[in-house]
Amino acid sequence: MKYNKLGKTGFEVSEIGLGGEYLEGKDFPLVNDVVSAALDGGINILDCFMSNPDVRSNLGKALKGRRDRILIQGHMRSIWKDGQYARTLDIKEVEFFFQDLLKRFQTDYIDIGMIHMIDNAEDYDAIFSGQILDYAVRLKEKGVIRSLGISSHNPIQALRAAKSGVIDTILFSINPAYDLLSEDAERPKKLDNTFFRDKDALSINSVRNDFYRYCASHEIGLTVMKTFAAGALLDERTSPFSEAMTPQQCMSYALSRPAASSVMIGMQSVKEVEDCLSYESMGDDEKDYSFIFSSLPRFSMNGRCVYCNHCLPCPAHIDIAQVGKYLDMALLDGTPSPTIRAHYDSLEHKADECLSCHACEKRCPFGVKIVERMSLAKRIFS
Repeated sequence: MKYNKLGKTGFEVSEIGLGGEYLEGKDFPLVNDVVSAALDGGINILDCFMSNPDVRSNLGKALKGRRDRILIQGHMRSIWKDGQYARTLDIKEVEFFFQDLLKRFQTDYIDIGMIHMIDNAEDYDAIFSGQILDYAVRLKEKGVIRSLGISSHNPIQALRAAKSGVIDTILFSINPAYDLLSEDAERPKKLDNTFFRDKDALSINSVRNDFYRYCASHEIGLTVMKTFAAGALLDERTSPFSEAMTPQQCMSYALSRPAASSVMIGMQSVKEVEDCLSYESMGDDEKDYSFIFSSLPRFSMNGRCVYCNHCLPCPAHIDIAQVGKYLDMALLDGTPSPTIRAHYDSLEHKADECLSCHACEKRCPFGVKIVERMSLAKRIFS
């Protein structure tokens, strides 16, 4: 299992995380088996946004005696009302159901306290100027939550949160289809194979791109939800690209975004855990996702690096995608931040070792002028 730094939280998280959503409605033996398989496979982060008391209790029982092996990403503002999940802005309800989360998980702290689902300006303003954020900050000061985050599907609100200065990590919806959506899409779209039909040429949304890069350059860790677009990307009949991706290709895409540390995959059986863990032993060819953009003319990715590593191998052994990420982050801020410079300096082979052989450009599906970018990176980082 590969582990990544989660921004400035101090946590090292497995790049594959366990999303608990599909364990709702399952009996305890199954929940326990799934949690055990995940832990045995090296997974060390669990997301629980669910307010259902049964699934919370089952997860708490499954983790008894091994709480120290898992980072819990638990949500505030998610409540159980009239026998169903709901969201609230009522501080009393927020407090009650967060205490319920602690009780049912049989713990006195949550590693990543998430303010749940901030997808529009109204909710953002109510939360960030009101009692909910104050409550979350107090929890962090007391050590009841060890880091503070939000979850969001909207890049505008997510970027506002990132720039607020109080957020350590963000749970964000990332997949290649969502990255093409308009930035004001407030909820995840229901995707099908007609979604992008007859649309003008599309490219990765610039606001989402800026959001990823800002988080990376300011050490705000990203955990990922909606990796498979609710399964739409896994079937050619529903994929908006008219081609099916494998789960591992979807995971690879999400993890290639700047600042993305862990994909939270909903798993409801030991077999599904094993399938996800197979990602760790797959080669780059099996995880390559570039075909969904390169084969369809309506996606205008020409000249845009999507960090797919299709350009490799490099005779100078430069990790071209990583250099490209750090370059794009530096360009966003106008100059490399100390964090980005430190990441760049840690690379074994840097842009100044580029041989200008152009072999990478011949392999790039998107016509990126890689040699020019290496030259620019050399100037910026030297």
